[in-house]
Amino acid sequence: MKKLLSVSFAALLAVSAAWAGTDMADGEVRKVDLQTKKITLKHGEIKNLEMPAMTMVFQVKDPAMLDKVKAGDKVRFHAERVGGAIVVTEIEAAK
Repeated sequence: MKKLLSVSFAALLAVSAAWAGTDMADGEVRKVDLQTKKITLKHGEIKNLEMPAMTMVFQVKDPAMLDKVKAGDKVRFHAERVGGAIVVTEIEAAK
C-alpha cells in the first residue's frame, strides 16, 4: 500500500510540474501579420514571465498558428523567452 501511495504521489508531482510549465494567459488578438509572422495581443498578466497586462507584438513559434486566429478573437496563450525574444508557443480560442 505504501509503495502504491508513493508511486501515485510521484505521478501527481510529475503531472503538476508539467501543468505549471504551460501557464496560459488570456488575451485578445489585435493584429495578425502573416508577412512578419507576428501577432499583436492585448493580454492579461503573463505569470511565467512576470509580465503585467499590456498590448504587445509577439513572435510565434509556428507561423501556422496565425492561420487559426484573427483580429478580435479572444484567446488563451502561452509565451516563453526564446533566444532573447518573447515567443507565443501555444494559442487557442478562449472558452
